[in-house]
Amino acid sequence: MNRPLIITDCDEVLLHMVVPFREWLEATHDVHFDMRERGFAEALRHKDSGLPLERALVWELLIGFFDTQMHRQMPIAGAVEALGRLSAMADIVVLTNITERHHRQREEQLASHGLSFPVQWNQGGKGRPLAAILAERQPSVALFIDDLAEHHASVADHAPGVWRLHMVGEPEIARDVAAASLAHARIDDWAAAEAWIAARLAEGPAPEVFPTIQGVSQ
Repeated sequence: MNRPLIITDCDEVLLHMVVPFREWLEATHDVHFDMRERGFAEALRHKDSGLPLERALVWELLIGFFDTQMHRQMPIAGAVEALGRLSAMADIVVLTNITERHHRQREEQLASHGLSFPVQWNQGGKGRPLAAILAERQPSVALFIDDLAEHHASVADHAPGVWRLHMVGEPEIARDVAAASLAHARIDDWAAAEAWIAARLAEGPAPEVFPTIQGVSQ
């Protein structure tokens, strides 16, 4: 039987993203990023006028950040140590929504922080690519970690037997993000998350009949 498998997101799970992105925008582009807003359409505004940025400019700035500023992203507290210990009991794959042109940079970025795991880039929902990873690796049990509710819904649809952990590792936004309704648990710190992950891996595949979500741990 193949080893258990952890499939994890990167931004706001392994590495901080929105805070260094905000700092870069305000310092170099005269753009204010209100992280309490839902979605970039309203969150990014010109400092001089207060008007939301044009959608094309938002995309341009995101690409620019990943082109030149990935060195600003530091690990979420406890992530490196927890994954180091969890790697003794499970294989780990990073499934991250970036463009293909940033794939190698993301691998190098994570490796520079001691997170030398296979990285798969993706655009859109994560359910289908996760199901493909499962088909290739055939793990005895699998667990998915992500900060966005839509990806938990996608994984629940395409791979219902996978444990799903909703984690928002950035303290500045975690309290404003509702728990994903299709995650098995919401835990925002790695100390508590590590114990929950280890217990789920030992338990075996998740039941495909979805239970009520567990409480949030901050």
